[in-house]
Amino acid sequence: MVTKINHIGIAVSSIAEAAPLYAATFAMQDDGVEVVEEQQVKVAFFGVGESRIELLEPTSDQSPVAKFLEKNGPGVHHIAYEVDDLEQQLLQLQQQGVRLIDKTPRRGAHNMLIAFLHPKSSGGVLTELCQKPK
Repeated sequence: MVTKINHIGIAVSSIAEAAPLYAATFAMQDDGVEVVEEQQVKVAFFGVGESRIELLEPTSDQSPVAKFLEKNGPGVHHIAYEVDDLEQQLLQLQQQGVRLIDKTPRRGAHNMLIAFLHPKSSGGVLTELCQKPK
């Protein structure tokens, strides 16, 4: 079951250049920067209420975020919904015929379990499901 919007992912060419908009202009809480090697991105989180903004900077030209930036330019990359039991949620979605990018959870930023749904099965929006570490 989806419990809340965890974050909105925004693709950027440079976190250093994009961060002041969120930290200074919008006065959002800076929750730090982390490199997620598996996904070839550097991420920065900014808290806003119960949710966060996640800036995604590619660390490789082969990164999916680099390809997104090349095709679309900077902007909203995905929306992430928090769930209680990611494995169960993926199984249920697969049984419903939802097209999954990840059929099993993997590790994301902040040691969260994550999985992506294909945009063709989620209204044209790249959708991430995430579960806090137990």
